[in-house]
Amino acid sequence: MSLAEKIIKLRKEQGWSQEELASRLDVTRQSVSKWESMSSVPDLDKIVKMSELFQVSTDYLLKETTPTETEERCTHPDEIRPAVRPVSLKETNLYLDLAPRCHRNIALALSLFILSPICLLLLSGAAEYHILPLGETAAIAIGCSVLFVVVAGGVALLLPSCMRLAPFEYLELEPISTEYSVIGVVQAKKEAFAPRYQQGLVVGVSLCIVSVVPLFLSYLLENEFYSVCAICLMLAILSAGVHILFRVWAAQEVYQKLLEEGEYTRAKKAENRRNASFVIFYWCLATAIYLAVSFYTESWNKTWIVWPVAGVLFAALLALKEMLYKNRNPS
Repeated sequence: MSLAEKIIKLRKEQGWSQEELASRLDVTRQSVSKWESMSSVPDLDKIVKMSELFQVSTDYLLKETTPTETEERCTHPDEIRPAVRPVSLKETNLYLDLAPRCHRNIALALSLFILSPICLLLLSGAAEYHILPLGETAAIAIGCSVLFVVVAGGVALLLPSCMRLAPFEYLELEPISTEYSVIGVVQAKKEAFAPRYQQGLVVGVSLCIVSVVPLFLSYLLENEFYSVCAICLMLAILSAGVHILFRVWAAQEVYQKLLEEGEYTRAKKAENRRNASFVIFYWCLATAIYLAVSFYTESWNKTWIVWPVAGVLFAALLALKEMLYKNRNPS
């Protein structure tokens, strides 16, 4: 079977037209037509892109094979290729309409979680340094009550939004086949959103960096209560930065999921499916270690260090796991 025959066969298996394949490869329909008619041969980078799109090895595409040699088609021999899920224009429009509203609520919930300790910090600080005629016990009780109410409000925003988005989780894990009109609609929206995405990243990251400035300035005042106020101001600025970053990041993720780009290519989805059990086990173990150490030592102000260490170790272990997997199953 020649390269041209394989392109035709794989394209039809996905239910794609020449125009749709051309759009995904960022070439013209005429280029795809020439490849399939054996008038020309695709460049190496396009062959690599096709191997990711069709979830086959480059060897399968380039080597002459017989129709029975199907075992080479999978990028990894022991990996079962999931069925490609069709996504209609109606489903796409529903997701494009629902996702921004849910992401707005999730971003607000994250901001509330960051803001939640501010009242506790201010009241306990004011009571400790006699700024307010309030006992420390009463200040802590009121502050904790406000903290739990704010957190509860965040949870009330977060959970329903996540549940409404749950039916679209397949976009993160399964290979999808979209109608040709869908590609054009999503691509146009993504291009129109690009300036706002870049602006949001700049503003969000800048706010996160600037948020530590009040803390440094408070050291010049040599007043403990001002330091408490500086921490509260830092949390307020940080919450605004996180809110903006999540909104633009989530919107960009919507387009990447529908176009199978970035972290949502078929190769990445296959990798995520392989690592799903490991991710759940690892973070459950990290949480158990954090709680055990914190309750045993009663040093909650120090045991938070478990989380950054766990994050760095997680990235290292995941990279090592993928390296070992690829060594066992070379393309």
